[in-house]
Amino acid sequence: MMEQKKILGDERRRFILQLLKDSSHPITGSELAEKTNVSRQVIVGDITLLKAKGEPIIATSQGYMFLQQRAGNVVYERTIACRHNLAETEKELNIIVDYGVTVKDVKIEHAIYGDLTASIMVSNRQEVKQFIGKLKTTKAPLLSELTGGIHLHTLTAATESALDKAEAALYKEGILLES
Repeated sequence: MMEQKKILGDERRRFILQLLKDSSHPITGSELAEKTNVSRQVIVGDITLLKAKGEPIIATSQGYMFLQQRAGNVVYERTIACRHNLAETEKELNIIVDYGVTVKDVKIEHAIYGDLTASIMVSNRQEVKQFIGKLKTTKAPLLSELTGGIHLHTLTAATESALDKAEAALYKEGILLES
């Protein structure tokens, strides 16, 4: 069996960028490492360099994604304020995605660091399930645990109506913070 050759430096970063651009789903650092025959840590460095050059790459709980703006597709965006406990996280995310809405990120206001934002990028129940699975296996705390459950989400959808319906459903469940 022949050993796969490492893809070096700039060529590897161009290859990674093309893989991300061509993919409709997130790609993990481990998958990228395997495809380029380097370590996952090298991939983390490559992604950092690509981001520093202005490439719109985000790290999600499912892997890396290239944020593509498709010409002609209008996307509506809204920020909402929520409050719930850890156990209600899956319910909150499922309510949102069930209306065809994507949860882009979560933000909190930290007493020392100011605004902290983390990418989520979940659009359907399968992605929510993966997010919750990763949460359980890593036992990592949610950002909202630092603020008594209070947090913001940036939501995107193809229609304002979808955002309105998701917001109304969260309000009905007592998750949406009233203004």
